[in-house]
Amino acid sequence: MSQSQIRNHVLRTLAAEDFAAILPSIRQVELGIKSPLETAYQPIQHVYFPETGIASVVATMFGGRQGEVGIVGHDGMTGVTVVLGQDRSPNDTYIQVAGNGWCLPVESLRALLASSRSFRESLLRYANAFLVQATRTAVVNGHSKIEERLARWLLMVHDRCEGNKIYLTHEFLATMLGARRPGVTTALQMLEYRGLVHAKRGEITIVDRVGLIKLTHGAYGEEEQRQFAGRLPDLSAIGHTLADS
Repeated sequence: MSQSQIRNHVLRTLAAEDFAAILPSIRQVELGIKSPLETAYQPIQHVYFPETGIASVVATMFGGRQGEVGIVGHDGMTGVTVVLGQDRSPNDTYIQVAGNGWCLPVESLRALLASSRSFRESLLRYANAFLVQATRTAVVNGHSKIEERLARWLLMVHDRCEGNKIYLTHEFLATMLGARRPGVTTALQMLEYRGLVHAKRGEITIVDRVGLIKLTHGAYGEEEQRQFAGRLPDLSAIGHTLADS
């Protein structure tokens, strides 16, 4: 397996010696829809590096209300809690868009973190990026309208998926946004009315990416884009358009 053929950003950007060290312990896995990768407050046994598909990190409040606090695609990895020195997370992590990736036992991860400074620094950089994403999600959820939150979320999933089609139900979207299903349905209809997406049962097609970015009114910005600059339009031009509108 050549490192240059790896799609996962964390693995592809490891130092060559760190990638060689991880190879004996890592294995390729299929990541089926709703597959649990981490269970809240249970010891984490494996970490995952998606090649395709999306994992969702979901927090549950007292009373059962849920909301997504982060997403992981080929840009990253699960197990940030382990990288930060803990053995379990307060959140659930499971697959929301099926795909495949790489699986590494936690014991192997800890051994590499202890033995290689460069490996540890690489994973800590990603951990910081994930925490920035989670922080921005919290701010957006507290201050943005539901259609702006939905547009941002669709853009972030689009960044991590192949093609323009996203296979999700309205019920799943409601959990991801921490909103009621009727509100999500109305917001999705508004996006479709504006010609930004095309929606049918279990499937959303991104039609106008630039229009979605404009609709977020800054909720989707530089931090969300950082890993995906190659496919994104110039935000400065969009910023001028918003300022003039």
